[in-house]
Amino acid sequence: MLSFHRFRAFWRTTSPLDRGATAVLIFCILAWTTRFGLFVSFLKGWLVVLFLIALGLIVVRFGQWARKRLLWGLRNRLVVAYVFIAVVPVVLLLAMAGIFAYLLYFQLGAHLLSDDLNERIASTASVADTLARTLQIKQGGKGPANFSAALADPGMTGLLGGARQYLPGLEVHTASAATSSATNARPVKTFSGLVQSGENLWIEALVPGHFGPSEDELSVRVPMTTALLQTLAPDLGPVQLTIFRPATQSDPPAEIFNLNRQRLVRSAQILNLRALQAKSSWYDVSISGGSTLDALLLSGGGPTPVTMPVVVGFSLRPAQLNHRLFASLGLLGSSLAFALALIGVFFLALEVAALITGVILTRTITIAVDELYEATRHVRQGDFRHRIYVRNRDQLGVLAESFNAMTTSVAELIEEQRARHRLENELSIAREVQTQLFPRELPSLPGLELAAICRAARVVSGDYYDFVKLGDNKLGLAIADISGKGISAALLMASLQAALRGQAILDGHRTTSQVVEILNRHLFLNTSDDRYATLFYAEYDATSRNLRYTNAGHCAPFFVSGGKVQKLDQGGTVVGLFDHADYRQGTVHTDPGGLLVAFSDGLLEPENVYGEEFGNARLAAEVLRLRDIPAEQLAEGLLSAVEQWAGTPEQADDMTVIVARFR
Repeated sequence: MLSFHRFRAFWRTTSPLDRGATAVLIFCILAWTTRFGLFVSFLKGWLVVLFLIALGLIVVRFGQWARKRLLWGLRNRLVVAYVFIAVVPVVLLLAMAGIFAYLLYFQLGAHLLSDDLNERIASTASVADTLARTLQIKQGGKGPANFSAALADPGMTGLLGGARQYLPGLEVHTASAATSSATNARPVKTFSGLVQSGENLWIEALVPGHFGPSEDELSVRVPMTTALLQTLAPDLGPVQLTIFRPATQSDPPAEIFNLNRQRLVRSAQILNLRALQAKSSWYDVSISGGSTLDALLLSGGGPTPVTMPVVVGFSLRPAQLNHRLFASLGLLGSSLAFALALIGVFFLALEVAALITGVILTRTITIAVDELYEATRHVRQGDFRHRIYVRNRDQLGVLAESFNAMTTSVAELIEEQRARHRLENELSIAREVQTQLFPRELPSLPGLELAAICRAARVVSGDYYDFVKLGDNKLGLAIADISGKGISAALLMASLQAALRGQAILDGHRTTSQVVEILNRHLFLNTSDDRYATLFYAEYDATSRNLRYTNAGHCAPFFVSGGKVQKLDQGGTVVGLFDHADYRQGTVHTDPGGLLVAFSDGLLEPENVYGEEFGNARLAAEVLRLRDIPAEQLAEGLLSAVEQWAGTPEQADDMTVIVARFR
């Protein structure tokens, strides 16, 4: 029941494509293994295609599932990695060594068989040449002798008898060279090699000469029989020769082979009766091999030679060939074989030791990682008191100590994060409060267009600007830069704004210099010694079109009239630094088309990549270039020009600009 529930849970995790592939796979198996296949026989090859597609999809999906399930744990990952790093290369090397050994013995067996056969062909040619020379000598210049009588000579009989012991079934014939050439199509007059006619195969050697009234060609033949195969390559086991013939139209297609661009049909086979040697050890396996030989086909079709392949198959024992390989070393052969076996055992022991070492190291790593995983679970649940036991003084042990130290400081970091969060909330509140200090709406005055922008470098700004309505036709405007940054500067800004508005609104008959003097003493008495502010305060009277101002250490604003730029620098030192300070008032008459641009040092001090500040000259040039556009766009254009000069989105200081256009 439990297995069924697991299967059902697993089946629910499969996709419709997985289920369809499984159904197709089951359908194909039923079609091939039951009588149901008779009803779908018309599908034929399509079943194979469907089966392969479904099987491939299931294998891929199962591999993905196995990877997720089996390789999730580090131990399984390390085992798989060790298998691919250590075991697989060794297996591949052993497989490569086995393939190499197989090919070596394969080639050696084919070489032994080919060498012995070539020796038989050479011996046949030698016998033919010896017979031809002996017959020529016996003729003694008296004309062709009777060939049969010559062969009956005791010396010739002894020669042929000795040759037949090495070449069983040896035959000697004479014939006319013209007749032989017309029927046998041999490539040269003097010939030695394999010859095939129908199902017969033999070794033949031809020697031209005068051996009778009409015989001018001597032929020595050794039929390829079981007796001859018994004498070839005695170190090999069974040997088999397969003879082929050209295919004809009447041959069944199933019996036709395409070999070396020839359509052939198996004609006959020749087997020896030699048994395979007994195994000398458990690893002395049987190796089967083969090669091909070329036989001259006596087809009678013309003078052009035609060769037919003869396939040779054989079996052998490596131990039998090893004796032959090491035979040239004498007594050293057995010692060398023992040394090779000893080296193999040593390498195997090293591999076993490496495997055991890998398992031990894997276990050490997985135990440490498992403890780290359990510790992270405690941390995730909020338990920072859990500690990992340090087993070894290695990198994993240092990692465990680092984790313990980390959990010790996590609580402190959480408290710091909470404190920082509270501070950020306070800064956010301070920013909201500071935003309320800036004018929400710009005042309107006949003949005056205003614009103002303040971009803080941090959460709260140290720059301050303000517009104070002093009557129907009179307006006060101020811009200041508070020393320092952050909340302290924002608090000083609030104090400055309250004092300024109080002095400007309550007594509208004071000069700008008197207002600034009062602000200086107020800040000096209510702030620390290192707190001060630069201030530019001006009052504009729309009736007289006069602009009265006092500059208390602030960046001199630009007044543009008739294409000329005038700096408004009349005033005195900064406010809040000295108890008593003298300030002067400056006056400017504003003609229609005049322009006032006041700004903080955040527009002058940004540097480019070469360390050059933007400066007053560049800012004045930008003001002249943009003086004809609306005030809001002019202010934005000045800030954009400064940012492009700096080439970085991060501000080093607050940037504030006020634009007043007089109409």
